[in-house]
Amino acid sequence: MSSSTRSSCTSIPSHKHRRSSRRSTGCWDTLGTDSQALSALGQFQILPLEIFHMVLKYLSVKDISMLSMVSKTLSQHLIHYISTSAGTRRLLPQDFHNLELPGRREGASVLEHYKSLGLLFKRCTLLLPTRDRLKYIHKVLSEVSCFKLSGCASPLHCLGLKCYGVFLQILTAGWDELECHRVFNFLWELSHLARKVQTVVSSRAGSARKLELRIRLYCRRVLLNHWIHRSDSAFWLTRILKPWPIVNQARLLYIIFGPVSSLDGHVVWQKMIEGPTDETSLKGLAEAIKLLYGTEAREWTADDVISLVDELSVVPQEWLMENNARLLLLTGNNICFTFMASKAVNGRAVELARLMVFMTLVCEKDLYCMDWVVRMMQKVCRVFSTPWERNNFLQCLENAFAHMLMDMLQAVLAGGHDEEDNSFLNLFHLVNAQANFHKEILYLAMRNSPSTS
Repeated sequence: MSSSTRSSCTSIPSHKHRRSSRRSTGCWDTLGTDSQALSALGQFQILPLEIFHMVLKYLSVKDISMLSMVSKTLSQHLIHYISTSAGTRRLLPQDFHNLELPGRREGASVLEHYKSLGLLFKRCTLLLPTRDRLKYIHKVLSEVSCFKLSGCASPLHCLGLKCYGVFLQILTAGWDELECHRVFNFLWELSHLARKVQTVVSSRAGSARKLELRIRLYCRRVLLNHWIHRSDSAFWLTRILKPWPIVNQARLLYIIFGPVSSLDGHVVWQKMIEGPTDETSLKGLAEAIKLLYGTEAREWTADDVISLVDELSVVPQEWLMENNARLLLLTGNNICFTFMASKAVNGRAVELARLMVFMTLVCEKDLYCMDWVVRMMQKVCRVFSTPWERNNFLQCLENAFAHMLMDMLQAVLAGGHDEEDNSFLNLFHLVNAQANFHKEILYLAMRNSPSTS
């Protein structure tokens, strides 16, 4: 009995010692026995790995990202935690088809969650080379199907690509241009975007409607929409467009920024061809053109942008001149003048005159000041190198007014005058546009004439 008692008494502290030994070495298997690594964990070194992971459940993503900055060793443990199934479930919510995830503190949205996650990945991978950072991030995010170009069955009603976009924006904020090039190339290859873009820009417009929609959503929601600075937006848009010849650039620009159906979100290719459109349909294209023309887009010259605008006006077929004029007005004074001056320099006076007439019509319809067109005409007239060229342009301008009035009058006389017939309304707007245009010219002439008694 006594022997048995002594044996049991001596086994207890020995058993406790073995458990203590496992706790300090076995649970933190990635640390080994290095004392410096243990000291880098601070108070967390006394916790088994499972308990440490349980503690992380009570921390917000922002708190975990702050914790990753404490030491390299702790950061490595957080990288390991993120890769576990528990970490993935905790940090990668995938309910992208609800505006809010249930149970979020203070009603924070899923977009805010992925912003914080981007900061966490940015901090815990800080010491890794860019290539290794991207590989690790892809490994973690690859299971999220809604982050892929064709991964979601209902992309229009999914927040997945937006979440991926804000994640990447936070992750890459402050990275230099070379690193951002690597990020784009990584995404370009990962999503097979080059092959898919090649398919839509070389096919008949609208023949791959679903793929057009997915490319539009991926480019806008992942690569373009979340940047604060215009220089960043210009960089990413340049990366998307520059690999392609100008014909394909125009097609791709229309796919990404052109008008879409309010019913199914698909690109409406006939919008600019079948009739006059509104500013809403052209605003995205105008903003993209202004972005490329600005000083932020260093890889584009004025000639590049003007050529792109010219090519865009025949995608997929030649646009109505009114839609051309409306787009130019939305792009602003500098682009508008440069475009028109290019036509003047290249001897396209008749085409320039028709465009000027349609600008007066757009100003009349959309309630812009008509004196803007008169000032633009004055600037364009200064481009002509001889008085004869200038006078020829002015004659073409008056001829264009006359021909358009006759064409619209014939349309009115031939029309059925039903509710769908806008011929009379167009004629009404053009007559008023011509009257207001010449009124501004008369005002200008009277202001510049010597006063008479």
